[in-house]
Amino acid sequence: MNRHCILIGAPVDSGQRRPGCLMGPAAYRVAGITGALEALGHQVSDRGDVSPAPVPEPAPSCPNPAVHHLTETLGWTKALAEAGQAAMAAGGMPVFMGGDHSLSLGSVAGMAAHAASAGRPLFVLWLDAHSDFHTPESTASGNLHGTPLAYIAGRPFAPFPPFPAPVPPENIALFGIRSVDPAEHAALLAHDIGINDMRVIDEQGITAPLRAFLERVTAARGLLHVSLDVDFMDPSIAPAVGTTVPGGATFREAHLVMELLHDSGLVTSVDLVELNPFLDERGRTAHLMVDLLASLMGRKVFDRPTRSFRGQV
Repeated sequence: MNRHCILIGAPVDSGQRRPGCLMGPAAYRVAGITGALEALGHQVSDRGDVSPAPVPEPAPSCPNPAVHHLTETLGWTKALAEAGQAAMAAGGMPVFMGGDHSLSLGSVAGMAAHAASAGRPLFVLWLDAHSDFHTPESTASGNLHGTPLAYIAGRPFAPFPPFPAPVPPENIALFGIRSVDPAEHAALLAHDIGINDMRVIDEQGITAPLRAFLERVTAARGLLHVSLDVDFMDPSIAPAVGTTVPGGATFREAHLVMELLHDSGLVTSVDLVELNPFLDERGRTAHLMVDLLASLMGRKVFDRPTRSFRGQV
């Protein structure tokens, strides 16, 4: 099925302290994201890069002094939610090109608002080394890229506005998890969110638990948002991320996830997050992320291009 893919640049760098993610949208464009999608028969509209919305004065504050770049992140959240809603209203499939993972505070808020207006449930597939289940109050680092899933699930999240339609825990599935703080772990257990860490994947493979989740989305006639973090993959194949955790998904596991998602026909929106081109090797990670998106959108195993990252690209 051909889709109208709407590319939304989200040069968000405020959710963590290591600069570079703001270059992500440009790196995806240079890596050929538009051409890869058009080659598969999809229509592509690049809406350019979003700018953070103005935040009314006085600027909100957070009781946790560790939290940084709060006003900027609030602005990004509002702007990205609006951009995502507009893309869905136009009948498109928004692809949010990040940018650190705090962009999902806005991207998923927009998808939740759209799903609520359409009278359909939203499901979220979180492909990440981290659970991102802190709140602004609980985060010790103050990095808001570690909080979006808590916002999505409806945890207390002042000073952010209430999430438009919190996603029920049973509609959220985490895959690839291998770095969770004790406070996040306790909160996750209390919310009964589906956690498929790397041990589950090692023991069961990735196909069975993912298919079980997708069957639930199908049964509910749900909309499915996929949030793909670079650190879902092992750093040996995806080095361009500031939060590397060994033991991530292999090249084939990552592509298999995308192929299964394509087969399901359920995906309605996508985040591509945490790409830091400053840490990349000759565009290696940017190309991998574009290739994964292409697999999600229908590229077959035998259609993949051959590349050399030691010689000429």
